[in-house]
Amino acid sequence: MTKSKILFVDDDERMCRLVRRYFERQGFDTICAHNSTDARKVMYDKSITLILLDVRLPDVDGFTLAHEIRSQSTVPIIFLTARAEIDDKVNGLDIGADDYITKPFEEKELIARVQTVLRRSYTETETNTTFVKFSGWSLDMLKQTLSSPDGNDVEITSTEFSLLSKLVLQSNNTINREEILNILSGREWSPLDRSADMAISKLRKKIEEDPKKPKIIKTIRNKGYRLTAEVNYVAA
Repeated sequence: MTKSKILFVDDDERMCRLVRRYFERQGFDTICAHNSTDARKVMYDKSITLILLDVRLPDVDGFTLAHEIRSQSTVPIIFLTARAEIDDKVNGLDIGADDYITKPFEEKELIARVQTVLRRSYTETETNTTFVKFSGWSLDMLKQTLSSPDGNDVEITSTEFSLLSKLVLQSNNTINREEILNILSGREWSPLDRSADMAISKLRKKIEEDPKKPKIIKTIRNKGYRLTAEVNYVAA
């Protein structure tokens, strides 16, 4: 996975274009479906990291579709709808939705609430994961050790472990420099501080075949860094 992929189910094409534009600014991929039939074609794709769902759909209502999704998947669901009645909100949350946002909405609030749900989802994944495997490498989340594709242990500091854990557990997100600096020292980022870049450089020297031409940890221009390798989680 290279970035968070959001499925937005709404029959309003103008709304779909608007929301897609919002998320593309943040580095998300967005797929739009205008009815449940189209949604069903893609909603169980493992690359989908979150589903935004309107209640009013032309074929079935969003509650029915959410119930179907939740019976087969734990993918985060957020309702994004004009139906603001308290009974609708309660119904949506009872079905298993992670949040309920009413229209009209502000772009910043939508992005913030989606990111909050995604962070919660990543934290739950981390809690239930013992090993994380990527490009032949294996990160032991309990022992905080790193093994190379040929099975040898590679020396890694606690800070490097924290940084690599962040990258692999959020492999479909760009990690910005401020987040990296928070891991390194808990301080705020300034444009002149190159500590984050130096930390990534050291990590690349340990896991990249050619650190000058990285294939695992990519630089996202003007944003930060992203682990682009396919990641597999192994529970205890």
